[in-house]
Amino acid sequence: MGAMKTRTASIGRWVNEVVSFVVFCLLDIVDYFLCLLYKTADYLLEAEWKPCYCLSPKELITTTKGNILVSHNHAESKILNVSPLQQLSGRSKIELEEISETLYSRPSLLSHLSKLSINDFTKRLVNVTRSNSGCGEKKTSNKRKGRTMKSRLTVSFTVVEMLQGKIKPHNLNRQVSRWSDCDCGFCTCWTSTCVKDQSLFVKTQFPKGNTEKDNVLFIHGFISSSAFWTETVFPSLSNSNYRLFAVYLLGFGKSPKPTDSLYTMREHVEMIERSVLLKHNLKSFHIVAHSLGCILALGLVARHGGSIKSLTLLAPPYHPVPASEAEPRQYVMRKVAPRRVWPPMAFGASMACWYEHISRTICLLICKNHRLWQFLAKLITRNNRTINFLIEGFMCHTHNAAWHTLHNIICGIGSKLDIYLDMVRDKMNCNVFIFHGRDDEVVPVECSYNVQSRVPRARVKVVESKDHITLVVGRQQDFARELEEIWQTSSL
Repeated sequence: MGAMKTRTASIGRWVNEVVSFVVFCLLDIVDYFLCLLYKTADYLLEAEWKPCYCLSPKELITTTKGNILVSHNHAESKILNVSPLQQLSGRSKIELEEISETLYSRPSLLSHLSKLSINDFTKRLVNVTRSNSGCGEKKTSNKRKGRTMKSRLTVSFTVVEMLQGKIKPHNLNRQVSRWSDCDCGFCTCWTSTCVKDQSLFVKTQFPKGNTEKDNVLFIHGFISSSAFWTETVFPSLSNSNYRLFAVYLLGFGKSPKPTDSLYTMREHVEMIERSVLLKHNLKSFHIVAHSLGCILALGLVARHGGSIKSLTLLAPPYHPVPASEAEPRQYVMRKVAPRRVWPPMAFGASMACWYEHISRTICLLICKNHRLWQFLAKLITRNNRTINFLIEGFMCHTHNAAWHTLHNIICGIGSKLDIYLDMVRDKMNCNVFIFHGRDDEVVPVECSYNVQSRVPRARVKVVESKDHITLVVGRQQDFARELEEIWQTSSL
């Protein structure tokens, strides 16, 4: 009986591999033609060619004294003065290290297979036939062995063009939506509410009177919104003595969506600082973060470690990179988006991560028309409040924001989270708590245990029969009580 199950599972994996190969080879072709289509549409509707990453040449650059030497299309080299970085300020401040090469270096499936050696291909076949287990993960060391930083790196000319635009500080008054983005009142309300103070949209809940104890900062996950907290946990904490802050991240919901932003870690974190920490004069605070928000929370830890009383992470996407891996960001991208048609979550993540123009098409169909989908959802679910705020978070963003955040934060910063976690382990004394749903198909449970292995004092709680969303939604009262216990013990 056991041998039959093993054989059936092996056949299933083989079928998944073959079907995935065919499907993603076709998607490679579709994305290429969509690129040409969008180039034409952008020119006709916006009167200019918009740069994209798939057709932008990969350039060899050398940084010297704030200048970038670019060899464009193997033609004559020229100097572009896109720095010095220290002269930039605010959200204009950016470093090349913050830009993930996965933005512009995403080899097609055929190209990737053509570069595999015989040994690599043999290992791939062995992994397909091997039964699923959690023992195949390679261990990582504290330092990358044999890896040295080179002064020459590969970068897309599109990135150089966007960096040039960052020499001058952003003026949000001049930001306009692209034709493929939604221009409804909800999605563009930031042009009137957030422009004056150049800040994120923040939902707050303060206790009545002057009885507040501590401050708590809530950070939502990828393609989500602050409603993930305000519609679930906030009502359950309405009688507490805590000041609660839930931000809409840059590029999402009611927050600014600058079209020329690269949505790097620095930009996200500085906007949170400006919108919450500085604006409300927070000297100490607790952090509660979900999924993508966990990475941004660690970015805040690096800058405000002494002010943080407790760190609560929900489904942290931490994929340790093996010491022998030469391309850590590519490794994380393959873990997040494995280019498989099954399970469905892997297929969706793969389309969003590997294909710039297919993902833009998805945003065009879903995000630009989110009012229609929300109306239909209200009819079908009889105006179910939970479904409504989940759809709002899932659909109210721009492709530019989602695309750059996915690559620069989840794949880029996600490849070096060990640095941030070591900082939490060695330089901070605050309590660290981790929650994860046992049935989470977006971020596997192993990710939380990976964090615990890096920060031994972290406490991991795996909630049975809960996934990436129902870890909070549906058990908000229990989760609110757990949070209050964490804050009380951390304030002693």
